Amino acid sequence: MKYISTRGQAPVLSFEEAMLTGLARDGGLYVPEQIPTLSSDEIAALAGLSYEEIAFRIMQPFVGGSFSDGEFKEIIARAYAGFGHAARAPLVQLAPNHFVLELFHGPTLAFKDFAMQLIGQLFQVALARRGQKVTIVGATSGDTGSAAIEAFRGLDAVDVFILYPHGRVSEVQRRQMTTPTEANVHALAMDGHFDDCQARLKDMFNDFEFRDSVGLAGVNSINWARVLAQVVYYFTAAVSLGAPHRKVSFTVPTGNFGDVFAGYIARSMGLPIETLVVATNQNDILHRALSTGEYRTSEVTPSISPSMDIQVSSNFERALFYAYGGDGGAVAQLMDELKAEGGFRISQGALQILQETFVSGRASEAETGAMITRAYAETGEVLCPHTAVGVFVAQDHLGTTPMVTLATAHPAKFPDAVEAAIGLRPPLPNRMADLYERSERVTRVDNDLTAIEDLICERRAD
Repeated sequence: MKYISTRGQAPVLSFEEAMLTGLARDGGLYVPEQIPTLSSDEIAALAGLSYEEIAFRIMQPFVGGSFSDGEFKEIIARAYAGFGHAARAPLVQLAPNHFVLELFHGPTLAFKDFAMQLIGQLFQVALARRGQKVTIVGATSGDTGSAAIEAFRGLDAVDVFILYPHGRVSEVQRRQMTTPTEANVHALAMDGHFDDCQARLKDMFNDFEFRDSVGLAGVNSINWARVLAQVVYYFTAAVSLGAPHRKVSFTVPTGNFGDVFAGYIARSMGLPIETLVVATNQNDILHRALSTGEYRTSEVTPSISPSMDIQVSSNFERALFYAYGGDGGAVAQLMDELKAEGGFRISQGALQILQETFVSGRASEAETGAMITRAYAETGEVLCPHTAVGVFVAQDHLGTTPMVTLATAHPAKFPDAVEAAIGLRPPLPNRMADLYERSERVTRVDNDLTAIEDLICERRAD
């Protein structure tokens, strides 16, 4: 299996090379040269298997010869051993034909753990085999950073630097990044919003002298392995609800488009997904783009669902690549327009292809809070504000096809928003009950590329 850049000008790489590289050297994102497909019989045969066995069967064709089957199975087993639920991603019914997929039973209580725990194990094996050391730099709107730190803390072959927007993540999210004591972990609170953090990250990857000198690697959702790991739970959920003999739809609260793009890959592999619903909060660039064809950034407005406070959705580039028929030149032109003019117009043909797969909706702050209140009153389920955005938007798309809304984080990660909605403060799980008492270690940094690069060079271990 080979991987190509969405902008068409970077070297073709193996799975392992694409994983360790992160962002392509032409600024694009890696995607598989072909998407493997599963037959109806192969999908039906997933019924009743463990999450780990399904993960192996779904991901193995994408890995190619980078890891042996035995090696890959061991990596998967280690990745999910620390999850707090035997099913890893259990389904809970909210209403007739409406389910939530609980993706928050990992070590940092967010869906990012499914990918990051796997990537941590993959990196560890690959780097040990190569005798290589890397510097991982990530940008986070809250959950990616803590998941990355949890996955890589204490590893000798990795230094981890996480940029997060100062004052724009929840206290739990911040403390999960700032309380680890391992010397290879560095939390950087950057002035600005998430898009600023993401822009500086991409600038570092495009500064080839710096990139090569520190062995830069990325674990944001620009990394293909992140998307691949998230494909798995679409299969586990759909098969539980009767696939391939029955179609299933999914609603995905998303800001960076990676989680819903994983659903697109699952659909392309043969999973009978009827509709993929993109749910946004008030920072609704994805809803506007899919509705009108105009992708244009505006000011990021802080919300009670901060992980979705994004205006530049990196993974949307992957969807555009497929919508434009794999035309890397066309995608590169759109990305140049985005950088120069703050937006672009999707061609009519490409928009039609996107709209055949994705529909979208948005939830205001008031609607999000009201949904948390209503869900608790009607079902007893406590939703995090991101999941509430998804459940609210899903209501407009319920029908005879089962709808699965992805529950992306544990409500205890956003206790203020939940308490305001239901009058109860959701407790943290016992294993992290002392989080608020732990000492924090964080460095405040300006939104300045040179200053950030200098700090990384200074702090990383040789």
